[in-house]
Amino acid sequence: MISIIIPTYNEADQIANTITKIRAGQGSFEIEIIVTDGGSSDATVRIAQQLDVIVIECERKGRAAQMNIGASAARHDILYFIHADSIPPDNFGSMIITALDQGAKAGCFRLQFDNDHWFLKANAWFTRFNVNAVRFGDQSLFVLKDVFDKSGRFNEGLIMMEDQEIIHRLKRQGKFVVINNFVITSARKYIDNGIYRMQGIFYLIWAMYYLGISQTLMLRIYRRLIMKHKL
Repeated sequence: MISIIIPTYNEADQIANTITKIRAGQGSFEIEIIVTDGGSSDATVRIAQQLDVIVIECERKGRAAQMNIGASAARHDILYFIHADSIPPDNFGSMIITALDQGAKAGCFRLQFDNDHWFLKANAWFTRFNVNAVRFGDQSLFVLKDVFDKSGRFNEGLIMMEDQEIIHRLKRQGKFVVINNFVITSARKYIDNGIYRMQGIFYLIWAMYYLGISQTLMLRIYRRLIMKHKL
């Protein structure tokens, strides 16, 4: 009943754990897992293939394009987009189905990092609110397939912030909910770049996006500031 789409790029150290945890938490609902890879140079594709999931090697790299390709290949009427370094809660399938049965057209979970630093906990606390400004892809996204199509899908012209941009369009299609349970995501980017410094960079990119700065300039600054970037 649920098609789970995982965009990847050089996620060999994460993808097996993510797929295993998804299967462990699916509950009694039928799922298919679709990995859409953006040209990884590591063993991401090989590992995913060994785990018996659908693997699509995309000609175009970019999370928006990769997620759209996965949605096009999906067999089920419910789409669930999740990052390769994030783990959904146990029995997530039941929670998603319940939310949709109660009238939601799309939604996400709250966020929790795999690190106990107080600042990361404070950041995650704000994800309980159904406010567009604090809605990011790390929280994952579920949506009815027909609603996703009507909304116009992910904007492939965006290199970053594509996960926040689509929320505005999805909310015009109907009720959007934040489920009171947690997707656990990796804090690796914060650890690699410094927790406060990384948050400052995220605020900068967020502000540049809403000020209408070009994606090209945003990407250039992102690559200059962030270690081990994947864009």
